[in-house]
Amino acid sequence: MVSLPRGDGRSLNRIDADIIVIGSGPGGAVTASMCAQAGKHVVMVEEGEDLPLESAPHFSREEILQKYRNAGVNIGFGAAKIAYVEGCCVGGGSEINRGLYHRISSEVLEGWKRDFRVDHLSASDLDPHFAACEEIAKVQYLPGPAPQLSTRLEEGARNLGWACLEVPRLYAYSSDMTSGAPGRKQSMSETFVPRFIEAGGVVMSGTCVTGLKRVSGGWAVNARSTNKHNVRHIELNAKTVFVAAGAVQTPWLLRRSGIKENIGNSLRFHPMLKAVALFPDEINTPGELEPVHQIKEFDPRFSMGCSMSKRPALALAMAAYPEMMEAVDRDWRRMAIYYVQSTGGIGRIRALPGFRDPLVRVELQRSDLKELADGLARLAEVLFAAGAEAVYPSIPGYRVLRSLADIGKLPETISPKQANATALHLFSSCPMGEDKHRCATDSYGRVHGVDGLYIADASLLCSPTVVNPQGTVMAVAHRNAMHAVNSGAIR
Repeated sequence: MVSLPRGDGRSLNRIDADIIVIGSGPGGAVTASMCAQAGKHVVMVEEGEDLPLESAPHFSREEILQKYRNAGVNIGFGAAKIAYVEGCCVGGGSEINRGLYHRISSEVLEGWKRDFRVDHLSASDLDPHFAACEEIAKVQYLPGPAPQLSTRLEEGARNLGWACLEVPRLYAYSSDMTSGAPGRKQSMSETFVPRFIEAGGVVMSGTCVTGLKRVSGGWAVNARSTNKHNVRHIELNAKTVFVAAGAVQTPWLLRRSGIKENIGNSLRFHPMLKAVALFPDEINTPGELEPVHQIKEFDPRFSMGCSMSKRPALALAMAAYPEMMEAVDRDWRRMAIYYVQSTGGIGRIRALPGFRDPLVRVELQRSDLKELADGLARLAEVLFAAGAEAVYPSIPGYRVLRSLADIGKLPETISPKQANATALHLFSSCPMGEDKHRCATDSYGRVHGVDGLYIADASLLCSPTVVNPQGTVMAVAHRNAMHAVNSGAIR
């Protein structure tokens, strides 16, 4: 066996391992760590670079260029287009998101068991795996008051009698919040990736997998490693491969490798609309902690929350109101971005010959657009209840709202061409379950009818999670990796 020297993987043309994990996000990092701790020789391949959390300020232009795929510009095409975001670095999406953390509801899990025939996936089945992940990646509530742009949302919900909660984060807060840094984000590069390396695992960053094929006794994974001076083509060989490249990249890679059964046909997401609220007083203070409140009154139809609202983000959210750019520069401390997100819409992922990126097509039905329109109206209502002077929907052609009466003038639905929706949560493109007519893998992530090939990311989640999905991705990956190790499926 040829082992990979850490830090010099680009000098080898062929690498042999017991297990190859493609992708280092929440699913890949948890899976790789579990397999390495079980004594397997594991190589984890990541297209993006290995960068520390401090390589760029969070949500800055520099971070977008360093850690986002295509500098954050990815489009799902259709009558109503969706702009979506993917991480592309060691740690994947966990490095760029806010780390808001939920355990998935028992109702959603029961739906997966019923509709997709997923075995052993009740809340009680999954709870030990949530707990195991939470021991490594700490989940904590804010140690003090939430920022004002977050508490204003809570105040508005309380005034209306709506259910609102503070969401914990994957974050280890400092015991002394006055001493400087508030703590450490519990991303994969801070938690599971170091455990993986300590267990003898090898990370190959800056290495793009271009295809995989079945060979005698296992799998050959073709990859391309790029540095400043050259491009080197590498073949990695292993008996077992876990694909954990995300809900878009995983089906793209499998389909271009000829593996297509129920792959990439059922992408789901949380379509999101945003609005900017202008308050009479300053609520957006530089240096404050990230907003953590979410309104759950209307779950599972839609939920609401607050986005990071730095001045550049505010300018982008106000792009539909070019006459307001000077006001943004002047009054940005009185402004904040809020969102409503639903569970509607479906998409397909295809690999086209000669194209570097996947083709993603999305469809929002009339009912989906009407649901988003209703959610936008409810968002404006709660913002006025929180004391907003004006609400600016981030939709081209929409007028500023200055009172509750203006909400009644909003269209009952949203035109597909105007939707201007985004999606941060992507899943369900390769659903797990025993229903072979609709599922890509079995209940534990093994691709149906294919030996030694697993999926280990958000692609497996059978439908929208309703809540932020990272915790569920980690718990399912932990469950599936433990099953693979304990059952002797990986050798």
